[in-house]
Amino acid sequence: MNHATKTGAAGAGPCGLLLALSSGLLAFERVAVIGLMGLVSFLILLNVVTRYTGTPIYWIDESAIYAVVWLSFIGASAMTRLRLDFSVGMLTERLPPLGVKVARAIATAFTVLFGLMLSYMCWLWMDPVGIAAAGFDAKTFAGESFNFFYTEHTQTLNWPTWAISLVIPLFAVSITIHGLANLAEDLEFVPRRIYRGFPMANAEAAS
Repeated sequence: MNHATKTGAAGAGPCGLLLALSSGLLAFERVAVIGLMGLVSFLILLNVVTRYTGTPIYWIDESAIYAVVWLSFIGASAMTRLRLDFSVGMLTERLPPLGVKVARAIATAFTVLFGLMLSYMCWLWMDPVGIAAAGFDAKTFAGESFNFFYTEHTQTLNWPTWAISLVIPLFAVSITIHGLANLAEDLEFVPRRIYRGFPMANAEAAS
């Protein structure tokens, strides 16, 4: 379900496609956040019950931790698009309307820059070209590059850490997309969208 409505006519061209991509990504993040919140609640309740009955399950703690990690990154990405991230208004509230627009655009541009830099760091960290050149053999790759990222596993679940860490590059890409969408709106290339499926995105609901 698309929860976005627009304040004006849809922008055509690259900006319109960018907003459509951001809206689709946000819709997926909404479902993911709801699912992960349910999963975390279930794992915590299951942990309480099993400990109370004297039969604790040793891998639940680690599962809950990683679920919260994924929830935090995905939720932070969605909050960026909804403009619910932290901001300081001591300066901008004293600026004229044009100054507020400029300051908002600059802040959004820094969000895009952060996403791009994080994406580049993830590229260096995970080195997809290097692991592909090693024939996707983690031990060979580690021996040649001294990068043991693909050989490590979690303590109790014994899952590969690279699979758990995928949320970081996914977050980097999504926050870049959302940041570009916000920047297009701040520069008034396209009308600003209002997302009905997120009540907290409205100032009245958040107050």
